[in-house]
Amino acid sequence: MKSINITRLLILFLTAAVLLSCSGKSSVKQSGTDEFNAERSFEKANKLIESKNYEEARALLLEVKNRDLTKKYAPIAQLRIADTFVKEEEPDLAVAEYRKFLEIYPDHQHASYAQYQIAMVYFNQIESPERGYGGAARALVEFEKLKKDYPRNPYKELIEIRIEKCRTVMADYEYLVGEFYLKKGAYAATIERLEGLLKHFPDYKKEDKVLLSLGIAYKKSGQREKAESALNRLVQKYPNSSLAKEATKELAAWSKKDEKK
Repeated sequence: MKSINITRLLILFLTAAVLLSCSGKSSVKQSGTDEFNAERSFEKANKLIESKNYEEARALLLEVKNRDLTKKYAPIAQLRIADTFVKEEEPDLAVAEYRKFLEIYPDHQHASYAQYQIAMVYFNQIESPERGYGGAARALVEFEKLKKDYPRNPYKELIEIRIEKCRTVMADYEYLVGEFYLKKGAYAATIERLEGLLKHFPDYKKEDKVLLSLGIAYKKSGQREKAESALNRLVQKYPNSSLAKEATKELAAWSKKDEKK
C-alpha cells in the first residue's frame, strides 16, 4: 500500500516538474517579446541621430520597422532611415529609402513629406545655372508629382516658390547655351535653343534678352522677317528695357539699307 502511494506521489511530482518546465519556457518566450519596446527604441534611435551616430541609428530603426507589432512606429522608422541619409549627404540612398516608404505606405499621413523630401534632395543640388540644370529638372518633376498626388500637402506655398526657382534655373541654362552658340556663330543652334526657351518658359523674366539674341541670330542667318518680328516684339513688350534701344538700332539699320536701295 505504501509502495503504491509512493509511486503515485512520484508520478505527481514528475508531472508537476514537467508542467513547471513548460510554463517556464513559455514565460521566457513571452518576456522576450515583451522586452522589445518600439516606442523606446524609436526614441533611442532619434537620440543617436542627434549625436550623428547614423549607422547605429539605422540598425535600431530597422529593428523597429521589422519588430513593431503595432505598426505605429514602423512607417516613421522607415522615414527616419531616409532622413539619416539626407544628413549624411547621400542623396541617392535617401531618395531610394523615401521611395521605398511611398511604395509600402502610399496612403500614410506622412506620404506627402516623403515626396517633398525627394523633391528637396534634387532641389538642393541646384548650385548655378551652369551646373544646376539636372537637379532643377528632376526637382521640378517631383514637385509637380507632389502637387498632383497630394493636393492637400502642407507645403503649398513653398512648392510654388521652389517650382519657380527650378524653372528659372532651367531657363537661365537654356539662355546661356543659346548665347554660347551665338558667340560661336552657330546661328541655327542658337535659334533652336532660344525658340525652345520661349516655348517652354513663356514667363521667363529675361525674355527681353532672349528676344534680342534671337533677333540677331535670325538676322545673321538671313531670316529678316523673323528677325524683325523678334526685335519688334522686344521693343513693344519691353519699351523701358535698355535692350529696346539696341533692338531699335538693329531695325533702323535695315531701314537705312532699304532706303539706299
